[in-house]
Amino acid sequence: MNNIRNFCIIAHIDHGKSTLADRMLELTGTIEKRKMKEQVLDRMDLERERGITIKLQPVRINYQLSIIHPVKSCGAGILSETKLFNKVNYELNLIDTPGHVDFSYEVSRSLAAVEGAVLLVDASQGIQAQTLANLYLAIDQNLTIIPVINKIDLPAANIKKTSNAIVKLLGCKEEEIILASGKTGKGVEEILQAVVERVPAPHVETRQCLVSTTATATRALIFDSNYDKYRGIVAYVKIVNGKIKKGDQIYLMSNKTQSEALDVGIFKPDYQSTNELKTGEIGYIVTGFKEVNECEVGDTITTFNNQQQQDNNIKPLPGYKKINPMVFAGIFPQEGNDFKDLREAMQKLKLSDAAMVYEPEQSEALGHGFRCGFLGLLHLEIFQERLKREFNLDLIITTPSVAYRVYTNGDTHGTHGNNEKYITAKTPQEFPDPSKIGAIKEPWVKLDIVAPKEYTGNIIKLVQAKRGVYKNTEYIDEDKIILHYNIPMSAILTDFYNKVKSVSSGYASINYEYLDYQSADVVKMDILVAENIIQALSIIVYRDEVFKRGKEIVKILKETLQKEMFVVKLQAAIGSNIIAAERISAMSKDVTAKLYGGDVTRKRKLLEKQKKGKKKMMASGKGSVKIPSDAFIKILKI
Repeated sequence: MNNIRNFCIIAHIDHGKSTLADRMLELTGTIEKRKMKEQVLDRMDLERERGITIKLQPVRINYQLSIIHPVKSCGAGILSETKLFNKVNYELNLIDTPGHVDFSYEVSRSLAAVEGAVLLVDASQGIQAQTLANLYLAIDQNLTIIPVINKIDLPAANIKKTSNAIVKLLGCKEEEIILASGKTGKGVEEILQAVVERVPAPHVETRQCLVSTTATATRALIFDSNYDKYRGIVAYVKIVNGKIKKGDQIYLMSNKTQSEALDVGIFKPDYQSTNELKTGEIGYIVTGFKEVNECEVGDTITTFNNQQQQDNNIKPLPGYKKINPMVFAGIFPQEGNDFKDLREAMQKLKLSDAAMVYEPEQSEALGHGFRCGFLGLLHLEIFQERLKREFNLDLIITTPSVAYRVYTNGDTHGTHGNNEKYITAKTPQEFPDPSKIGAIKEPWVKLDIVAPKEYTGNIIKLVQAKRGVYKNTEYIDEDKIILHYNIPMSAILTDFYNKVKSVSSGYASINYEYLDYQSADVVKMDILVAENIIQALSIIVYRDEVFKRGKEIVKILKETLQKEMFVVKLQAAIGSNIIAAERISAMSKDVTAKLYGGDVTRKRKLLEKQKKGKKKMMASGKGSVKIPSDAFIKILKI
């Protein structure tokens, strides 16, 4: 165990984590040269296409370090000193992590499984918002931080300025910062050496997450999992105490489920069976479970025998904090008979995406589906793309929203907490009648924007327009600042990130975390097509924006929907008040085309008959209007 080092790489998005990991694997010969490719630890095609890391990925590196021992000798009465080189083999367990704020839960789970973190900072961009967020997560876990300045070979690299910012941030010495280039491989050897020398070996008494237990107890933390269609659920674990061997009877302490370890091994980065995992090691266990709810991230695995079950000192590991989804959206299959396939796909993806939560939902317009909670819009976008690619599903995604707290007048149902009575409404359909609503609260977040000073004015105007409340400003260095705001979560749901990038010429970065619930002046806006309310298009909107949003939506519907045999009314309404309207004229049919002559009265009779038919259709019923999926997507984008 003294030769084991567990560490991860943390950084802002696009600061070179995966490329640096490639050089580490290349230098140590972990992957054969013929199998090497760019971003080798990004296992999904989606990660390669977008150039971002979405999933954490562990890998075992075998590293050999030469230890120099000075040896003094005395010959012919002369004292001399020689150097003896002793090569020591180390087992390095690296976890590559995402950098985007929407995947911060992947980072926090990775940090709980390691003792050190390599903090990567781009030499040309300097410290960014997610750099700070990930650093604070690592400090909360009491991890050893190894600062590294990456991309030093870029023409725009400003090593001195970046180094000063890191020294100010960490309080470290300048000589402790390692200069590296993931592209050329410079500094990689120094990073690996620093991991060996600075990161402590895993030790059961010193880890914060451990509780008092007997020395013989076996406990392993599940920090991730995956579904293998041939072998069932594969748990990614950190062995905290004891050891687990292939064939052992395993017991999950929180779920109270039992199974057999069909296989155990390490990541190279593919599965490599080792038949045993010992204290301090990171690896995988093929659990044999087939049902998703039997093996969950954060649970503790122990070996199953009577002696351990009777030992009162054996307690589960703390696991992870319960995740709070920030964005909610409905996911429905385009074809109703695909619901079963969608349900199975959701269960399997939940294993590899622990931050996503879901529950069944039924819509009059869209049928059976799921109401899903995500950490952000990118998280939602990636999840739906995985459903389409990995399971070949055609989906309809409803307009994303946040979860509101609706306080009712004299209503007895709802959730009780802090002597408050409210309904948690994740969809507009869950809002009660307006006459029963006493107050509404919405989630707010703490927003940090890191940007060059010259763009401060543009950013302030943007955030104020989004209802942000200014708190204070911090200076990273003479040119870069951090603007701290409190802002409604709904204000940054859709295009906020792109607008921040636009007003700062691409230099600004953002990070946010949940703050609390605050009062909101919002109303439910219904969309009517042919005088029928389309539940999937209903949205919650600020009262002072209802006219603007209503006009936008009915205009999109007018441009998207096809003509029917009758006039189609498109309306946006607040309760019984129509606030925006458009019309799609009826489809014209030339009923006189079959006439080839005769008296003009024959033509008039046919036109009158057609006119009466259209009046009858308008009076008796509006007919059904099919809304194509691209209309939902266009509305979602606004």
